[in-house]
Parts: sequence; C-alpha cells; structure tokens
Amino acid sequence: MNLFETLGHAVHIPWIYLSALFAAGLLFVAGLSVRRAVAGEHGGVVPDEGVTIRNVFEVVIEALGDLGETTIGENWRAYFPVVGSIFFFVLVSNVMSLVPGILGSTGDVNVTFAWAIISFLVYNYVGIKQHGWKYIYQFMGPSIMNMEIGGKHYHVRLLAPVFLVLEIPLHFARILTLGIRLLANMFADHTVVLVWLGMVPLAVPAIFMGLGLLVSFLQAFVFALLTMIYIGQALEEPH
Repeated sequence: MNLFETLGHAVHIPWIYLSALFAAGLLFVAGLSVRRAVAGEHGGVVPDEGVTIRNVFEVVIEALGDLGETTIGENWRAYFPVVGSIFFFVLVSNVMSLVPGILGSTGDVNVTFAWAIISFLVYNYVGIKQHGWKYIYQFMGPSIMNMEIGGKHYHVRLLAPVFLVLEIPLHFARILTLGIRLLANMFADHTVVLVWLGMVPLAVPAIFMGLGLLVSFLQAFVFALLTMIYIGQALEEPH
C-alpha cells in the first residue's frame, strides 16, 4: 500500500509528484527550523544541547563540505548548494520508503534519472563555464606534443578521434550508472524490508530497517560524492 498513490488517484495527480513534494516540504520545514535556531541568541556559535535537527544538519553539512573542498577544490562553496540539495532530497526520499504505507520518490525510475540528468547537466555546465570551448579537450585524450605557431602554443592530440569515440558514449553512460545504481539499490533494500515485515514479527524486520537506514544514507552519499567528483574533473585543466 502506498498512501501517495491513493491520494494521487483521489486528486488525479501521479503519486510521484506528491511524494517528491512531501520530501521537499520536509526539507523546507527542517531548513526553517535550523534557520530559526541559528538566528536565535548565540545561535551561530553555541550548538544545541543533545541531538537536534540543527546539530544533525551541521554535522552532515560540515562533513560534506570537507569532502567537497577535497574533491572539488577551493571554489567548492559555489557548487555546494546543488550537491547538498541532491544529497538531502535523495536521503529523505530513501528514508521515506522505509516507513510502512508510503513510498519515497527515489523508488521511481523517472526521479532517479531526473537527478542523474541534473547532475550531468550541472557538471558539464561547470566545465564549459570554466574552460569555454576548450572543455572538449577533456574528451580528446592526452597531448602527445606541443607546437608553437605564430607565438601561440598548440597541443597535438593525435589520438583524439579514438578517444572521442570512446569518451563521449562513456560520458553519457554516467546518467545510466547514476540513475540505475540508486534505483536498483533502493528497490532491493525496500523489497527485503517489506518481505520480512510480512513474514515475521517486528524484531527481525527492525534489523533490516536499521540496515535500510544505512543503505539509504550511503546511496545519497554516493550520489552526491560522484556529482562532486564529476564537477572536480570538469574544473581540471585538460593535459
């Protein structure tokens, strides 16, 4: 049973939109909560006591930020909003599917591939913005030699035809790998949880739900990490 599917039939809207909006709404409310906590007295300096939404957000964002600085470089802050949005939306949607009666939007192929396409477009935009038309050099293989003609230096890439044929299809294949990896892992994980919930008492399914939380986090982390890696590669100067 999927509550969003039931509501979707009632309002004649595909359930995937309702699920995605619900996940976005949860993130919006959590963001407002964190903003309110930070805006309070000593909010920007003194952490809250115990485990709060703000503390969890700060720990996760700091960890992602450190990883982004290492992976992307010194300008990681410019691209972090996109990476952070991907991570938290995928994470919340993954966890939603562990709640009996509802299904997160990452359980649908359209959503996983939509995020994969967004990631693909973002890092290619970053590469084109950084290098201009020279971004194509990243798909033409290494420079065999350098030539100077008329005071200008040119990189000779004799293997460019071979590399272009190989690199461009592999480049677009990243969309498939990002989308399929997320969809397949979450489908398998949630199927296992549902099977155990229907077969045995709560004790055993609780173990798999715990593992499901770990898998949900790891898949969101992997998606965000790969996006950061691709952005970092797009920013590199081709050799």
